[in-house]
Amino acid sequence: MKTIFTTGEAADICKVSQQTIIRCFDSGRLKGFRVPGSRFRRIPRDALMAFMKENQIPPDALQSGKSKVLVVDDDPEIVELFVDVLERDGRFEVKTAGTGYDAGMITTEFHPDLILLDYMLPDVNGNVVCRSIRSKEEFAETKIIIVSGVVNQDEIDELMQAGANDFVKKPFNIEKLIERVGQLLSL
Repeated sequence: MKTIFTTGEAADICKVSQQTIIRCFDSGRLKGFRVPGSRFRRIPRDALMAFMKENQIPPDALQSGKSKVLVVDDDPEIVELFVDVLERDGRFEVKTAGTGYDAGMITTEFHPDLILLDYMLPDVNGNVVCRSIRSKEEFAETKIIIVSGVVNQDEIDELMQAGANDFVKKPFNIEKLIERVGQLLSL
């Protein structure tokens, strides 16, 4: 269960804008702390619960306790496999996208904790998606695992520099991949 939230995650849970959460944090209405050496704000679970209670915000999203995973792949069989295994696991809420454009739109609305990202998408490659996500402060904590079968070591190095947290080569062992997802999300 997640114990510390970013302002983007808190906004998503409370169904308000990130700016509203930042204003409440900065005014002291929402307790939390700043990450040393940065401008990033973090909100402990109990502080978020107290804030939600004080403001009559239903605690449903916070109490689900599920980590959000976005699966981005244009292969319907891979998507189906990921969704089936992740949902059966019970720890994850899953959404899917088939293009880099859709991934960007869904990421903005869904605020995933982790993205399973195919390197070769119909519209862009994984580097573009990684850089786009990493360029936004609200997704600083979002983990990204690139999944691909057609990548050489130079491309893998570029992906890691673009912001990927891990790389998994196709074909892959699904149990090991789900175990890695759990490790990255500290589950």
